[in-house]
Amino acid sequence: MNAFEDMRLFVQVLDSRSFTAAAEQLGISKQYISRRLMQLENRLGARLLNRSTRRLDVTALGQSYYDSAVRLLAEVEQVEQGIAGQAAEPRGTLRVSAPLSFAMAQLSALMPRFLQRYPQVQVEIDLSDRPVDLLGEGYDLVLRIGVLEDSSLIARRIASIARVYCASPSYLAARGTPAAPQELAAHDCLPYGHARQVQWRFQVDGKPLVIGVSGRMRANNGELLCEAAVAGMGIAYLPRFIVQQALASGQLQTVLDDFITEPLALSAVYPQHRQTSRPVQVLIDFLREHLGNL
Repeated sequence: MNAFEDMRLFVQVLDSRSFTAAAEQLGISKQYISRRLMQLENRLGARLLNRSTRRLDVTALGQSYYDSAVRLLAEVEQVEQGIAGQAAEPRGTLRVSAPLSFAMAQLSALMPRFLQRYPQVQVEIDLSDRPVDLLGEGYDLVLRIGVLEDSSLIARRIASIARVYCASPSYLAARGTPAAPQELAAHDCLPYGHARQVQWRFQVDGKPLVIGVSGRMRANNGELLCEAAVAGMGIAYLPRFIVQQALASGQLQTVLDDFITEPLALSAVYPQHRQTSRPVQVLIDFLREHLGNL
């Protein structure tokens, strides 16, 4: 019997939300995991999971056991890292997910410097603008931009991301420069995302204003929308780091500057059981040190 190993198996199953996904993450068979967790339930004299062919549900006792196991495993990891001297030299592999445009603009230069500073750390980075399932897909850390949903995950703010409304000089010469958000109804806009109705948010006299926008093109990638704006296809609302070069060269110019909302937050999100992971924490600290306000 190895109580801590059983705890790790149980936590991984709940984090991955299935025996199959947990087995893939751990590199062992799902039959082995199932057998160990059945032995755990027998030893405790309590049912921790309700199993069916389609879903896996945790019982109230199982949730209580999970919460305690996460805390205990974190404490054990911290002790082991201290003894092994990893507090001075982080090591291990980090699986990270980050938005595509942000990563290309910011991480491409920073990650080599991070790896040079921490030679015992390896990083696997998945670039995607889609919302990822941090636990189910086995990520150690996910970088997210914007408002976060309430969850059991831990979030640390990394930086602030300013956004601007902008268009090409040729578009504004042909269609006019909007002086107020309400005038966007007469303009082609370049919405981000594929929602049926995209809304842009403004601050007017200190109060929020929401305007529905539309146009001939929409996309879920900021670089693509920036290129479309440069080509004169409409007004875009994008993070400044994406359009900074086009603004500096005069290919784009900002509009509606008096109505811009507060910057977005760039956050690092990770599971509770990774809060004492040295590689996770040094990456977060490194990004906070080098990014600041974008």
